[in-house]
Amino acid sequence: MKRHQHNGIAYYTFESLDRFDELIHAITTRHGGISVGRYSSLNLTTGTGDDPAAVGENLERVCAALNLRRADLVSPNQRHTANVRRIEQTDRGQVYTGYDVFVTNQPGVPILLRYADCTPVLIYDPVHRATAVVHSGWRGTVQGATRAAVEALGREYGSRPADLVAGIGPSIGPCCYEIGEEVANAVRAAFDRADELLPVRSGKSRRHLDLWAANQRWLAEAGVRQIEVAGLCTACRVDEFYSYRIEGKTGHFGAVMALRHD
Repeated sequence: MKRHQHNGIAYYTFESLDRFDELIHAITTRHGGISVGRYSSLNLTTGTGDDPAAVGENLERVCAALNLRRADLVSPNQRHTANVRRIEQTDRGQVYTGYDVFVTNQPGVPILLRYADCTPVLIYDPVHRATAVVHSGWRGTVQGATRAAVEALGREYGSRPADLVAGIGPSIGPCCYEIGEEVANAVRAAFDRADELLPVRSGKSRRHLDLWAANQRWLAEAGVRQIEVAGLCTACRVDEFYSYRIEGKTGHFGAVMALRHD
C-alpha cells in the first residue's frame, strides 16, 4: 500500500488499484480530523459516542481530500453479516441497516464502510467497471462475506473472478488476534484446513485467527488471481489506525471507493 497526505488527511491506497484512473479508493487513518480524546482525530462514526459535529467535519475533510461530495456517500449500519446490497444512483446519501457488502457500477456514488480491527476488502472489476466494498470481522469471514461480494459482482454485473483486482486492507493481524474456542470452532466449520488459519503464537496457549489469510482464501477459491494484502495490523499500529481490541471504546477508520464520472 501507499500512504498519502492531503491537507493533513492521511490515507492509504492499494498499489494494484492505483493503476485504474477511473477509480477512487482510500483506507483512511486516524490522522487529520477534529475529534478529541479516545476518538482522536479522524473518527468517521457517531456509533461509539463521538460528537456528531466532529464526525461530520471529519467526513467533509475525507471527501474533500478525495474530491467527493459528502452528501453522495452511501454507507451501511454494519451488522457482521454477509448480506449484500446493490447500490444505484438513487441511493446517494443513504444509510442502510443490516449489510456488510456494497456493490455498484454507478459513477459518482461513493461507498463508505467503517472499521476498528475488522477487515476491509476492496474489489474492482476493470472490465465491467464494478466495485465491491466488504466489512469482514470474524463473523463476516466465517459467513463468507468476501465470497458473497465476488458472487454478487458476477450476478449483478457479469464480472469474471479472473478479471477482478482485490485488496485486503489493514485489520487486526494474526500476531494479535487471540481467540477462544467458540471462534476457532466457527472457523473450523467454515474452512477446510482451518488450522492453517488458526496459528498458535510462541508463548501463547490460545489460538490466533489470521483474517488476512482467511479472506485471501475466499478470494482465491472464488477464482480471483490478483490479490494485494496490506499486512498492516491495526492492533500493532494504534498510532495509525483505531483498534477496538487494544483501545476498547474508540473511533473507526473508513474504506472509501467510487467510480469517477466519464
